[in-house]
Amino acid sequence: MKNIVTKAILSTISLSCSFLAFAGNKDRSGQAGATELLINPWAQSTGLFGLDVANVKGIAAMKVNIAGLTATDNLEIGVSSSRYLSGAGITVNNAGAAYRLSPSSVIGVNVMSMSFGEIDITTVDAPEGTSGKYRPSFLNVSFGFATEFSHSIRGGVNGTFITEQIGNINAVGASVDAGIQYLTGIAGNDDNLHIGITLRNAGTNMRFSGGGFASESPAPNDPTYNVVRMTPQEKFQLPTYMSLAFAYDFYLDEKYVIGETKPKHRITALANFTSNSFNNDFLGAGVEYAFKERFMIRSAYRYEKDITDKLKSTSFYTGLSLGATVSVPVGKSGPVVALDYSYRPTQRPANGVHVIGLRFNFNSKAAAKESASSN
Repeated sequence: MKNIVTKAILSTISLSCSFLAFAGNKDRSGQAGATELLINPWAQSTGLFGLDVANVKGIAAMKVNIAGLTATDNLEIGVSSSRYLSGAGITVNNAGAAYRLSPSSVIGVNVMSMSFGEIDITTVDAPEGTSGKYRPSFLNVSFGFATEFSHSIRGGVNGTFITEQIGNINAVGASVDAGIQYLTGIAGNDDNLHIGITLRNAGTNMRFSGGGFASESPAPNDPTYNVVRMTPQEKFQLPTYMSLAFAYDFYLDEKYVIGETKPKHRITALANFTSNSFNNDFLGAGVEYAFKERFMIRSAYRYEKDITDKLKSTSFYTGLSLGATVSVPVGKSGPVVALDYSYRPTQRPANGVHVIGLRFNFNSKAAAKESASSN
């Protein structure tokens, strides 16, 4: 399995070189489909606008950089819910789990569904709507594997099955992600500098099909009966992108030693460059403060071309993100329970995106150690 992951990671780097030739091409903007693949449903990561490619950990890594899945202690389970443009009826519900197979390898699964509420059915004869309604639904199911090649290098691959259902038409597809994280030390610390690279959503083309594209009209040679014609649909590509990121941990405890105890105060600064194949490229930076790894606040800003110009901007967001986490161990041998929240303001309309999540990290030894160190 490690050989497979190694080959996949090397392929990621090779593909990235050719991918960059098309990245950020404004002439291709809006031509990709399945853009729900760009949605990050995990609140702990969206508080940093998903810029934490270099230092993301646990189940959130399946939507950011699969290599970070190796940070799972034993078993992690989480759920999250996102409200897009409050009042619009758009929700994203998500669930994921990660399990350590061996001292170096972790597997994970993530299921994300997106619903848009009920929408009135309109036709050519009834453009104002009929009495019927339909409910579009998108579903993404991901399976990931990550491994530690050494203390400093970890990598992984992630496969996603995509299905979109809109009334009586649907489309299916599949995509693959691959990523690497590298840890090194500066100023006497072992693991305070993080470097990450990931290539996401490289996969098959998709095409909508189904009875919704059928139309009935009189036969050209005999108008006494009707014929049913199917309108052919074009294929569309997935929104592939590549990210390169850096993160640096500042430990404010004079006597803190990495790996032995939980730091009392930690500040992590990070930077990220994302090259998109069908959208503007992103450049962002963020910061996270943690107190005893139990309470965390974070914020980031992601810049893209014309984002500050309301007349020219094509961005959904203003670029700012805010988030917080409260993490508490349950007893001396119970799970560590974490409550996450994030908010990203939007430009038009300005109702913003709220994400809330709940995670359970089942690792009795880690919980007992943290409880003892805090006492």
